[in-house]
Amino acid sequence: MPLYYELYRKGTLGAALTDSLDELIQAGHITPQLAIQVLEQYDKSMSEALSNKVKSKAVIKGNLRTYRFCDDVWTFIIKDPSFKFDHEMATTDKIKIVACNARRPGE
Repeated sequence: MPLYYELYRKGTLGAALTDSLDELIQAGHITPQLAIQVLEQYDKSMSEALSNKVKSKAVIKGNLRTYRFCDDVWTFIIKDPSFKFDHEMATTDKIKIVACNARRPGE
């Protein structure tokens, strides 16, 4: 069982890492086991960095269209959200927020 959630693998950085690891495996430069270890370290590093380094807060307002709670994971779909940061504001058409319990899987 993984020690950290694999949420960040779906982002731009995680997808690029996964693609690069796949290319290295196909070229025979690394083993699939090493690629798995790299991805597990990525999951750990992202979780710890976001937990310990990011101090910013944002207020999100929008229309909640869907919410789900399954296996200790909340998923929210918000339409027409606006984000308010310290002195900035941003908007978009739709966002998906995935929120997990603070404890790691299996704890």
